[in-house]
Amino acid sequence: MVDLHNHLIPGVDDGAQTSAQADEGVRAFASDGVTAFVATPHVELGASAHGEMQARLEEIDAGWATLTAIVEGSAVRAYRGAELRLDIAEPDLSDARLRLAGTRFVLVEFPYFVVPPRSQRILAGLQSAGWQPVLAHPERYAGVDADLEVVRAWRDAGALLQVTGGSLLGRYGLTAQRLAARLLAHGFADYLSSDYHARNAPRISEYIAYLESVGARNQVDLLTRVNPERLIADQMPLPVEGVLLPEPRAAGSGA
Repeated sequence: MVDLHNHLIPGVDDGAQTSAQADEGVRAFASDGVTAFVATPHVELGASAHGEMQARLEEIDAGWATLTAIVEGSAVRAYRGAELRLDIAEPDLSDARLRLAGTRFVLVEFPYFVVPPRSQRILAGLQSAGWQPVLAHPERYAGVDADLEVVRAWRDAGALLQVTGGSLLGRYGLTAQRLAARLLAHGFADYLSSDYHARNAPRISEYIAYLESVGARNQVDLLTRVNPERLIADQMPLPVEGVLLPEPRAAGSGA
C-alpha cells in the first residue's frame, strides 16, 4: 500500500509531535502493509501573503530530516509533500516542497471543512496554472450534496479526489461514511489514503479488508497501490470502476 496523506513529520502540525511518535507511526504503517508514503504536513498558503512561507518550509525541513533518518534502512520509502489549505487565490506553488513527491500533483483542502463558493473555479485555476489538484477527504466537507453535483463540478474542473479510508469504517461519522460510499460507487475516487496522525492504529488493513470482502479487490489495488505509485512517477491515475457498498452504518468516531 502507498499512502498519499498522513502527518508523520514530527513537531510541525497536529500529527506526530516527537521523533518517537514519528518512529512509532512509521512502524505502524509498515505493520499495516504500507511500503511507501508521501508525508503531507499542513501548510496554509496564506502564509506566503505575509512573507511567512519560507520560515514555515524551513520548519518542515527540520522535521523532514528527522523523519528521513527514522525511515533510513527500513523497507518503507518516504517522500515529501504537503496538505495545502486553499486560503488564498492563485497561490504560488513553484516550490517543489509544496507538491507531492516534487511532482505537478498538489494535495489541497478547503478551509474549515466547508465547500467554499466557486470551489470549481478555485480548482480549475490550479490546473490552469500547471498544477494537478488532488482534493483531500471530499467526503468530509459540509456542503457536499447527496447527488454529488458539486463533486461532478470538481471533476469537470480537472480535480482528482483522495478519499480517507477511515471514512469507510465510520471513523468520521455516518454522513462522511455515506458520502465516501457514494464516491466509490460512482467511480469518483482516485486514491484511498489514511490521513494518519500518528495516533492509535492507522487501520489501513481494516478498510482494505472491508473493500476486498465486498469484491472490490481490483479497485483496492488501483486506489491504494497503482494510482499512488503513478502519482509519485508524475503520471495521471487510471480510472477506477465503481463499486457498490452495503448501506453504511456508523462504526466508530474520531479524527
